[in-house]
Amino acid sequence: MFQNVANLFRIPDIRRRILVTLGFLLVYRVGWNIPIPGIDLDVLKSLGGGGGEGSDFAQLFGIISGGGIFSCALFSLGIMPYISASIIFSLLTKVVPSLEAVAKEGSAGQRKINQWTRLATVPLALVQAIILVANVYKSNNTPIHQPLLPDGFGLAILAVLALTAGTILLMWIGEQITEYGVGNGISLLIMAGIIARVPDAIVQMVHNTEGGLLPFVLFILFIAVVIAVVYITKGMRKIPVQYAKLTRGRKVYGGQRHFLPIKVNQAGVMPVIFSSALLSFPSLIGSAIGWTFMRNAFSQGTWTYTVLDIVLIFFFSFFWNSLMFNPAEMSKNMKEHGSFIPGIRPGKKTAEFLEKVMSRITLAGAAFLAVIASVPHQVAGLISKDIPTAVAYFLGGTSILIVVSVALDLVDKLNSALLMRDYGGFIEGGDGAGRRRAGKKER
Repeated sequence: MFQNVANLFRIPDIRRRILVTLGFLLVYRVGWNIPIPGIDLDVLKSLGGGGGEGSDFAQLFGIISGGGIFSCALFSLGIMPYISASIIFSLLTKVVPSLEAVAKEGSAGQRKINQWTRLATVPLALVQAIILVANVYKSNNTPIHQPLLPDGFGLAILAVLALTAGTILLMWIGEQITEYGVGNGISLLIMAGIIARVPDAIVQMVHNTEGGLLPFVLFILFIAVVIAVVYITKGMRKIPVQYAKLTRGRKVYGGQRHFLPIKVNQAGVMPVIFSSALLSFPSLIGSAIGWTFMRNAFSQGTWTYTVLDIVLIFFFSFFWNSLMFNPAEMSKNMKEHGSFIPGIRPGKKTAEFLEKVMSRITLAGAAFLAVIASVPHQVAGLISKDIPTAVAYFLGGTSILIVVSVALDLVDKLNSALLMRDYGGFIEGGDGAGRRRAGKKER
């Protein structure tokens, strides 16, 4: 294992990419220590740390964006506006014919979509920054700190511009990591933000529970959830695809058999994010208009919230997969390229078969997401009421799904980079496998 890790730094290109990635991640963490001028950090921490109104939404926002809105730093808004813009354009390219045509233009079309996504990030960041400044960085409609102008307008403008600039800088950092580093830059930023919150969450748990067996029980539960997430994330259904044989003179082309992999958790973490975000609004509305029963009914951990969360996860899983996976189009492409599924007639029968398989796999994936998203939080609530919100959210499915998925993708990319240069991967092979492949090539 250590030998394989050392191999990464023996290859100049991989070593350079790893150092570039670590450098940008260091800049990302430094940005979390640059406060916005004019904000009283002590007052702000007291608003965000007590599990008060809106704390559930704040924790969810922090997990998805990779940060926390109560840190009041340059990167407090996180990468959430860019993620929102990416999701919007991902959906629009599936339902708007003109955008779908642009997306099918190859790399040129993808560059256009990426540019439009960047442009859409700016107004989204401005809107979200205004909402945060208006509702989070004020207490009882009074500026937290002495405003730059008597009415506080100057402080609000400064905070909005700083938060927007921080998000744009994070978007640039993520793109630089993707191009010059290792892995997907945006995903790595989110994972880094989640991991950075772990020590503080552990300290809160130990402080609130006063030690004992509870931290050990939660650690065992965390390991079990991670193992389940890894198992399902790597799980897939391989559908055999046969290519037809073509005879040209005395030569025969094609005839190979490949596999069409369909992941069990095809939708990833998106259904959990959509469901949690949607269910956070009733609690916020109840808090705003003073309806205590609504706020309590839709609070994290209640049976009302859990049941609706499961229903919405199933709905968004099928909805997302129906947009991203088109059996009719896939069947058409297979027929045009002379490939077919053994035992299934090309055309309509192939589309029906793929839709049937996808429906069953989506059902299993949605059930997995529902269990991972709800059970850990319920178990933690049954064990002790003293577990803070940060610990419950990190123990829940959203954080673990993001971290595990990004980590597995990063390991796969590093494995591919090693294998391309006749080195063994992390999991199997080692230097011996590379030497055996080199020996076969020489023979």
